[in-house]
Amino acid sequence: MDLLHGRRWFLILILAFSQKIQKINSLKCYCNVESSSCPNSTCETDGFCYASTMIEHGIQKYTYQCWHQDTIFPPGDKPIWCREDESSDIFCCASDFCNSEFFPATETTATAWQVIPWIMGLTVLGICGAISVWLIKRPARKGHSLPPYTAEDSYCDPRHPMIKTTIRDMIELTTSGSGSGLPLLVQRSIARQIQLMDIIGKGRFGEVWRGRWRGENVAVKIFSSREECSWFREAEIYQTVMLRHENILGFIAADNKDNGTWTQLWLITDYHENGSLFDFLTLRTIDSNTLVTMALSVATGLAHLHMDIVGTKGKPAIAHRDLKSKNILVKSNLSCVIGDLGLAVRHNVASDSVDVPSTNRVGTKRYMAPEVLDESMDARQFDPYKRSDVYSFGLVVWEMARRCGSMPEEYQPPYYDCVSPDPALEDMRRVVCIEKRRPSVPNRWHSDPVLCAISKVMKECWYQNPAARLTALRIKKTLANIGTADHIKL
Repeated sequence: MDLLHGRRWFLILILAFSQKIQKINSLKCYCNVESSSCPNSTCETDGFCYASTMIEHGIQKYTYQCWHQDTIFPPGDKPIWCREDESSDIFCCASDFCNSEFFPATETTATAWQVIPWIMGLTVLGICGAISVWLIKRPARKGHSLPPYTAEDSYCDPRHPMIKTTIRDMIELTTSGSGSGLPLLVQRSIARQIQLMDIIGKGRFGEVWRGRWRGENVAVKIFSSREECSWFREAEIYQTVMLRHENILGFIAADNKDNGTWTQLWLITDYHENGSLFDFLTLRTIDSNTLVTMALSVATGLAHLHMDIVGTKGKPAIAHRDLKSKNILVKSNLSCVIGDLGLAVRHNVASDSVDVPSTNRVGTKRYMAPEVLDESMDARQFDPYKRSDVYSFGLVVWEMARRCGSMPEEYQPPYYDCVSPDPALEDMRRVVCIEKRRPSVPNRWHSDPVLCAISKVMKECWYQNPAARLTALRIKKTLANIGTADHIKL
């Protein structure tokens, strides 16, 4: 057997040995949950025993269970929410049935039989890591080449990056950028440690609050119990694999909270202090650079939604169905993110079908495309949904452009001069489908190179014929060209 095969077999033997040691050192914990994994009030785990307490319907309840290694954050370490202190409501330990001693807590002294398994495990892992590094780094003899192992490929590497317990780091480490969401246990732990600070918005679904989690601001969207379908759908869409993107509102967690009187459904996302694009444009004007930045960022987010990523862990194409300035948030750098995915639909490539949410909600009438208003759209095909999004995007860009330049117009919503503030479906159908009217373009736009170029894009977004409209990707490329020095005088 040559040197290369010998090294590989040696690594496999070490891995098998370390897994056997880990199996021998599995914990037995006390549990009080009704589950097949908890026979005779006992469960086994390769992680930690834990005990937690919470108040539900005004009654103090206690939960005892196993916390398995594959759901622990940070990986290979004690969970960050188990740093015991006087105010903690979650405790972890690593000896047989140790969690039964909590609530009330009793002080215990570690004995030799508790410490020895940890010393053995750490010693084996340390030796394994040292041998792996030595085999990888040691120069091969002439005529032989070693496989390009990396630290991530080495099963025995005990090293872990220094963990800063911020939400961003947690998401990056547990999802590897896939955007498929944090583990459910992590989401629930975060949700139960959030303190609501002040209300920042209301809608037909419920309320939006600014919350605090370990010094960080988060946005908490609280659905009423009758909106459970909307809450579930939005959480489901946000956790689509590969959805995470700098121009899509960052999802953190979803949980149901019982306050003793009724159940609240929480959706926790990134917090953006500038608020919605609607709020921003109502209070402030923008220059040409900001207009292009905002429009391009929304187009980029929309192109990412509309794009399908092929692969084992690919992303399906998604259409928003309710794109408007109130569902777009403004970041601190004045770029934008698309939020409120409760009405979104996904394309199933295998069956060429559309995954439509089972909710009675419909989009905002003012932003509905002509084919949606007159019900001529083929709802069985996916492309019509994307074209409808593009129409809505054109109206959003019109809202932004009105607030741009040295003599901006006051903020107004699309079709403000044609319909009432809360238009009926029949009114919008008459204006958009029968009269075929579109928002007016002020004369001053024609003398401004950026506004002139932007107006051409928006007009190509709201064509009556859906097939004639630009795609989100084409819009993104066109706006990127407008943002060059040829159009904007710095």
